[in-house]
Amino acid sequence: MGEKAATTVSVAIIEDRPEIRASLESLVEGSAGFTLAGSYESMEAVLAGTAVGFASVVIVDLGLPGISGIDGIRLLRERYPKLPMMVLTVFDDDSRIFEAICAGAQGYLLKNTPPEKLLEGVRELLAGGAPMSPGIARRVIELFREFRPPETAEHSLTAHEVRILKLMAEGYSVRAAARQLEVSPNTIGFHLKNIYGKLAVHSRAEAVAKALRQGFLR
Repeated sequence: MGEKAATTVSVAIIEDRPEIRASLESLVEGSAGFTLAGSYESMEAVLAGTAVGFASVVIVDLGLPGISGIDGIRLLRERYPKLPMMVLTVFDDDSRIFEAICAGAQGYLLKNTPPEKLLEGVRELLAGGAPMSPGIARRVIELFREFRPPETAEHSLTAHEVRILKLMAEGYSVRAAARQLEVSPNTIGFHLKNIYGKLAVHSRAEAVAKALRQGFLR
């Protein structure tokens, strides 16, 4: 019983379209190692309670009625700083991608993602990665390249910390970054804690967004 509780991933869903919400519920409930923590048709319904704070990960639609997915992510991030959140949407435009990441989303998948890839993305997110649909990942990299930060941008990150942050921005998990830099995952984790402290953030998505805004990732 204890082992099952420790390995089961609880997923909360925020999706306004009933047929898509029902499909996601069936996927989660019918997949080994996953359980449904809650299913909501609006961000208002989520914010009215506290149950979502106990989920392992939250899947968020952006095109919600009332409070938008992006505004909702920002509000949830303030309430639950460590809650992993992944966008699942039809929108692939630069503006929404950028705003969602800045708001605190740690993953961004499109709704045409195959079910098995969606579950794989949830696992990747919980393992420290930043799952993104291939086209979205390319757009994020292009956004970084197109962004022209001021030459006078200042920060206290070391060259090694900036390198780690760049790997996080490209979607590397902690283990993958460790392999890339030929260090241990614990070493990457140690540096990430230092990065969060220096940038006054609580997640990789927030760190990447702040680095982008202030010009750390040249």
